[in-house]
Amino acid sequence: MYVVIIALVYVLIQVAIIGPTQVIEQEKYWRTESRARMLNLREAQILWKDKNGNYTDNIENLISFVKNDTTIAKLKDQIDSLSGRSKYPFKKLVSGPFEPDSLFWAPKSHSYYLLKVDTTINYDTVVNRRGNIVRVDTLIEVGKRYLLEDPDGFGKIGDLTSDALINTPSWE
Repeated sequence: MYVVIIALVYVLIQVAIIGPTQVIEQEKYWRTESRARMLNLREAQILWKDKNGNYTDNIENLISFVKNDTTIAKLKDQIDSLSGRSKYPFKKLVSGPFEPDSLFWAPKSHSYYLLKVDTTINYDTVVNRRGNIVRVDTLIEVGKRYLLEDPDGFGKIGDLTSDALINTPSWE
């Protein structure tokens, strides 16, 4: 009888205390790691825009850019003269040092991050002095804004409709 009671108490402690604590810690790790990866992707997008003039929606090209671009490699060794900090924009991950290949997927589900850019179409009507329409000019802008979403729901960075939310994480 006492053995059964001790076994049931042990199972109750595992289910009620230890199990949920481990689940909470694992969820916290996934959230923190995913957000660190997303912040590094944001830095990659900023560097991409500085070089190419617009944002990209291709995560493979973005990570290849981080791995192979010479200006990013030069930033590793540069120190800011005012703050004394490294100019290298990428931060350590919770799981270890920064690794560009880890930026492809979210740590919880191993699903790819969702990366989208906007496409804006502007129409301009040209009218002569008599009020007749001469032509309609169309200007298409791609990549002025971007949205990076975590597939596991741990947040997003940017927005496709608002300039005020460019590069802004949803958790800050």
